[in-house]
Amino acid sequence: MNTATPTLARRRGHPLELFPVFRRWPRSAMRDLLYTALWNTLIAFAITVVLQTFGNWPSSFHTMFGYSLLASQSIGFPIHGALRLLEIVVPPTASRLVARLLELAAIALCAAFGLVLSGAILRGALPAMHSDAFTGLLALGLVIGAAMLAVLVAGERRIERQTLEARRQEQMATTARLLAEAQLRALQAQIEPHFLYNTLANVVSLIDSQPVDAKRMLERFIDYLRASLAASRAGSATLGAELDLAASYLDVLGVRMGARLRWRIEADDACRALPIAPMLVQPLVENAVMHGLEPKVDGGEIVLRAAVDEGVLRVEVRDSGRGLVAAPPRPGGGVGLSNLRERVRQLHGPGARLELLDNPGGGVVARLLLPLSQTEVTSSTAALP
Repeated sequence: MNTATPTLARRRGHPLELFPVFRRWPRSAMRDLLYTALWNTLIAFAITVVLQTFGNWPSSFHTMFGYSLLASQSIGFPIHGALRLLEIVVPPTASRLVARLLELAAIALCAAFGLVLSGAILRGALPAMHSDAFTGLLALGLVIGAAMLAVLVAGERRIERQTLEARRQEQMATTARLLAEAQLRALQAQIEPHFLYNTLANVVSLIDSQPVDAKRMLERFIDYLRASLAASRAGSATLGAELDLAASYLDVLGVRMGARLRWRIEADDACRALPIAPMLVQPLVENAVMHGLEPKVDGGEIVLRAAVDEGVLRVEVRDSGRGLVAAPPRPGGGVGLSNLRERVRQLHGPGARLELLDNPGGGVVARLLLPLSQTEVTSSTAALP
């Protein structure tokens, strides 16, 4: 198997792309021809300015520019064609040195040909070619080739830097995604055993005295495990699936807490169909129960709301518990929400955020703000309550 590294010649841009303004248009055969004509014109103008400034030429600027433009176009377009031909003919496995030497030879020969062609057009006949003239043309062609090759190398190095930067950004994005997935697994490992042990302990305590309630709790717990397992295996989810998981969780707790727990979900079908990273809503619901309602003797209510406002999906978990100030500190408190904030930014972009606010009616409002793409915005008809 041939494992040689492909030459950069196949990733070469046009010399004009050294200037950012000319990178706005995607590469095409017609664009490159127009760029070559403009590039040749700019070179002719620069040569004319230098000759008129530092030389002693009797011709006017316009006449000298006409001569320079003819020579520049006669040289530039053959070089353009030769380099495009090399991109096709030279195999991708050719070494960089071989590619450079071929390019230099092609540019030098095309430059010599262009000089002869422009001279023939001006004189109306081909010039007499002898060894000294031929040697001079090749020498001038090599000078032009070296200068042109330097410009091409600068463009290739720019492309190489951009490619390396793109790869670095991709690696960073991959690392962030893997970190977010690891945090998701850690979050699931943190939530599920805690909930599992408490639920099973409650079922055992109810089997003898309240078998109906024990059966109902097991049924609700099975629904929760089914939804949780589906969420843990999915790389993405919908808001509806996340709300269903939260509903299953609250159903199980409702058997244990009874009248101390009241809850409802307010989200229309358009909102429920929107994509969302898995396990963003569940930790907020658990936090509302654990820190808000359980410490309160008479419990309270949890309301889950979802709406779209100006291209942002707003998901709220409202509880009427003890509130931000009154909630007693717990070991490790705040770490889960801190990790959740980081996951929200990594998975939904820097514009996404998690807010914790005082509920005007008492308790806490945990609010997720997730920017939507234009496609998601137009497909949703949700409105703020």
